[in-house]
Amino acid sequence: MAMATKLQWLPRLLLLTHSAFFLLSHTAALPWTLDHASGLHPVVLLPGSTCSQIEVRLTDAYEPPSPLCAGHKGDGQWHRLWKNAAAPDADAPCFADQFRLVYDDVAGDYRNAPGVETRAVSFGSTRGFLADDLADKELCMGKLVEALERVGYRDGETLFGAPYDSRQAPAPPGKANRELSRFRRQLRELVERASRTNGDKPVILVSHSQGGYFALDFLNRSPLPWRRRLVKHFVMASTGAGGFVLLMQSLLPSSGSSTSASPAGVLSPPQVRMIFPGTFSALPSPVAFGDDTPLVVTANRSYAARDMPAFLAAAGLPPQAVWLYETRALPVALSLGPPLVPMTCVNGGGVPTVERLVYPGPGGLGAAPEVVYGDGDGVVNLASILALDTVMGGDPRQEHYRSIRIANMSHLGVVSDALALERLLGEIFHAATPAVDARAM
Repeated sequence: MAMATKLQWLPRLLLLTHSAFFLLSHTAALPWTLDHASGLHPVVLLPGSTCSQIEVRLTDAYEPPSPLCAGHKGDGQWHRLWKNAAAPDADAPCFADQFRLVYDDVAGDYRNAPGVETRAVSFGSTRGFLADDLADKELCMGKLVEALERVGYRDGETLFGAPYDSRQAPAPPGKANRELSRFRRQLRELVERASRTNGDKPVILVSHSQGGYFALDFLNRSPLPWRRRLVKHFVMASTGAGGFVLLMQSLLPSSGSSTSASPAGVLSPPQVRMIFPGTFSALPSPVAFGDDTPLVVTANRSYAARDMPAFLAAAGLPPQAVWLYETRALPVALSLGPPLVPMTCVNGGGVPTVERLVYPGPGGLGAAPEVVYGDGDGVVNLASILALDTVMGGDPRQEHYRSIRIANMSHLGVVSDALALERLLGEIFHAATPAVDARAM
């Protein structure tokens, strides 16, 4: 479809966006709410990483690294593991042991440590990822949830949440991924239930940050007739097509912190440094960054996106970790494709974003870098954001695609800032309004 055809409904969208903001500001004055409007479509939210709450249950098979970590062993109860704001720093070794993933060479898949069972909290509800800490509320789509509820959406009725295990990441076809397979089954059942209990209306999927990768994996692995029947629109916020450079910096011990500083990186307190599949999925990809574009520069060599295995080795990661990146994460990044349902990408921009790391001294990657900033949302680089228009919108199979970039808007701001929420809600309401059907345009 020609770009002009794809954008021919822009005037109506802008009008509806303005109306959405009016609804947010004047809900109390309305004689009705969207929840009771004819044709409202249910919404399913997939948050960014660090937002999904995770519980742990320790079986008798668990072998703790110290007696301190055996407190709940064998009690059969679920206990909060992530995030547990009440846990003292002394629990960091216990957290690390219970939260780590182990690659099983026989099964060809990641698993928890022996005797450790984990689960995401409250699947199906947005309460499963609204963080306990009020400071995290904006990051975890809390402002968006509040806005939707003000205009009539109700958790568990018309509004649903799909929390997930942020440690995990999609794997290429032919590679085992039991946890993601289970998540896809749960999400498929949730979508079907949300549609069925709302008059068989197809759902609107809305994701933020790492949630976009999980949503794309879910859609691309679902039968196309099922997608087109049950998913009316996919709104993907703050997710690029090719990762971001900031994560490369946080992988280095010289960064001075764990990679938890990255929304798609490692989940751990500063005392613990762990690498998960979800970390690798957000590394800069050749899909977005040029073959010869230096992302990390030392006195001896430079590393572009295509040199990621060499960079990971130079950063001190073990050979198995480099191999797992090459065989699991990289193939997924190179084959990233459109969902083949109506799609809108919403991203920020105009915010200084780590674009290149320069290590001019003899210390190499062990020293503190000189950081070169470029454009982006403060996390995702502009190159990764622009690549969406090629990878998603440029695919002839993706008939309905729209890209929105909000000037001077951060990665977090896309789901928390008032102006960005106006645009995001405009896309949701546009898809949810029966008078405007993106499929027919």
